[in-house]
Amino acid sequence: MLGVVQTAEGLPLHHEVFDGNVAETKTLLPTIETVVKRFNVRRVVLVADRGLLSLDNLEALSAVRVEGRPLEFILAVPGRRYSEFDDLLKVFHQTHCQDADTEAYGEMAWQGHRLIVAHRPEVAKVQTAARDQKLEALQADARQWFEKLDNQDAGRRYRGRKLSDAGVTARFYKAVTDAHLGHILKVDLTAETFNYVLDQRALDRARMLDGKLLLVTNMADHEPEQIVERYRALADIERGFRVLKSDIEIAPVYHRLPDRIRAHALICFLALVLYRVLRMRLKASDHKLSPTRALEIARKIQFHQVLLHRRETASGLTKLKPEQRDLFEAIGLPAPTASRL
Repeated sequence: MLGVVQTAEGLPLHHEVFDGNVAETKTLLPTIETVVKRFNVRRVVLVADRGLLSLDNLEALSAVRVEGRPLEFILAVPGRRYSEFDDLLKVFHQTHCQDADTEAYGEMAWQGHRLIVAHRPEVAKVQTAARDQKLEALQADARQWFEKLDNQDAGRRYRGRKLSDAGVTARFYKAVTDAHLGHILKVDLTAETFNYVLDQRALDRARMLDGKLLLVTNMADHEPEQIVERYRALADIERGFRVLKSDIEIAPVYHRLPDRIRAHALICFLALVLYRVLRMRLKASDHKLSPTRALEIARKIQFHQVLLHRRETASGLTKLKPEQRDLFEAIGLPAPTASRL
C-alpha cells in the first residue's frame, strides 16, 4: 500500500509504503505523527473518501491526538448505504433542493458530529435522467418478455428456443443487476412465473440523494461551504494516484523483496514530484498545456549519435518546433542544444 502526503497546491512532500491488509486507522496515526514531526505541522485535518466512514473508525479517529489536540476530520458518507440519514435529509431536500437552480448547503447534527450536505442541481438532473432512462429501457424489455410469454401460452410460436419463465427471470435479473438497479427493480426469483416489482420508495430515496454530497466532520470553525471545498481538494490527491498508475506506470510491480518494492515506489514518487512541478510551472505561466501533453511534445525531441565506418561519430538533434520552444520557455528551462547534450 502506498501513502502520499502533498501540499494544498499539489506538491508531493512525503510518501510511505505500508504492508497490505492493514486497517487504515493503524497506518494513519504513525503517518500523522511522522508528518507533524517532519514538517512542523500544527494542525491536521484528515479528509477521507467514503471507504473510511464507520462507527468504529469514527471512535478510533476521535481518540487520536495531534500535539495534544483532537484530530480533525472530514469524512464522506456513502449515503445510499446509510438509511439512517433519510429523515435528516428529507427536510433539507424539500426546503432547499426541489426547485433550486444553484448549489445549496445545509448542516445537521449526527452522532455528536456535524453532518454537512451539499446539493448540486445540475448533477442531480443528470443522475436522475440517466437512472430513469435505464429503468424505462429495462421495463420496456420486461413488457416485451411478458407479451411473448403470454402469446406463447396462447399457442403462438417464435423463432429459436421456447421461452420459459425461469429463463426470462434469470435474464431480466442479470440485466437489472448489471444496471445496479436491484434495489429499485425487485425481481422475484422464487416465483413460478416471471414477475418483478418497482419499489417506489427506493426510487424516491435514490432521487432524493441525487446530486448530494454528505460529509461528517468535527471541525467547528468552518462554514459548510468551506468544509465542502476542503473535501473536494481531495480529488487532487486522487489525480496524483491516477498519474502514478497511468503516466508513471507504478504498477504492476515485478518485485518481491521489501527493499526493492520501496525503491520502486521511491522512483515513482520522485517522478510524481517532477510531474507536479511541471504542472505548477505551466499553471504559473498561464499555459494551457497539461503535463501529459507537455511530455508528449517534449518526447518528440530526439538526440542521435551515429558511429560511421571509419569510427567517426556524427550527432544530430531534432529541429525544435515553435511549440517545443514555447514549452521550454513556459517552464523556465533552457531549450536543449546539440553542444550541451
